[in-house]
Amino acid sequence: MSRHRPRPVGRFCVSMLIAATGTVHAHDFWVQPQAFQVQPVQATPLMLQVGHGPYRQRSPIALQRIVRFQAFGPSDQGVDLRAVLHPGEVAGDGEVALPRAGTYLIALETDNRAQSHLPSLRFNDYLTVEGLTPALERRRRDDRMDVDETEIYSRHAKAIMQAGPFDAAAQASVTAPIGLALEIVPGVNPYALPRSRTLPVRVLYRGHALAGATVKFTDLDHDDAPIEVHVTDAAGRASFTMPTSGRWLLNTIWIRALPADAEADYETDFSSLSFGFL
Repeated sequence: MSRHRPRPVGRFCVSMLIAATGTVHAHDFWVQPQAFQVQPVQATPLMLQVGHGPYRQRSPIALQRIVRFQAFGPSDQGVDLRAVLHPGEVAGDGEVALPRAGTYLIALETDNRAQSHLPSLRFNDYLTVEGLTPALERRRRDDRMDVDETEIYSRHAKAIMQAGPFDAAAQASVTAPIGLALEIVPGVNPYALPRSRTLPVRVLYRGHALAGATVKFTDLDHDDAPIEVHVTDAAGRASFTMPTSGRWLLNTIWIRALPADAEADYETDFSSLSFGFL
């Protein structure tokens, strides 16, 4: 039976238009430092970005929705950085200073209070473009292809930064999962790879390998469309051609149906991993 119950509307609710591929990309969210490779102790501004191409902008997310902002480094595991965030300020949405040489993982996570109501055609397009096949098959199976849907969603973003010279003994923090609901985990440190190598990644959903996730690899300096798109295998793995310059983004989305008595029909998680070279 279709659910057409009233939906609560609050200040965190948004209406997302999914009429074109460019608009679908507006889901993408990531942390972008002014520079990914910096000197130790040097304060570096960062931006919270959303969208691609003509839809790219600074995210309007409110500080109270950010529930986690941490740094994982050579000897500092899970240092709370939330105090350095100030979303919406002219100079940037925050800044970070990495205390010593090594590779660091910066992680940001939001709550799931954001909500969107999607007309049926746009929701179907969204599921198709993002490769969310299980949800699309469920709609067909349950005869819901013409039913509008409501989703709640959260964002899970990681950025890899390098402070000072590369140290092979100080990189483990970027290749281990940190417990995000949806997480892209690189198999190797991007800054350790020589030219013409591949970058293997795993996608984890609620701590388990996620098969069938569409992962996109985008050049952030030419970001109208991703340059590579792969679907994870049974072990949640995919591989990408490794660049040696520029700024880059990996992102993926996953969705699950909620119980009939929930406030929304689906819960969606958006995950990203950004890094860049000098």
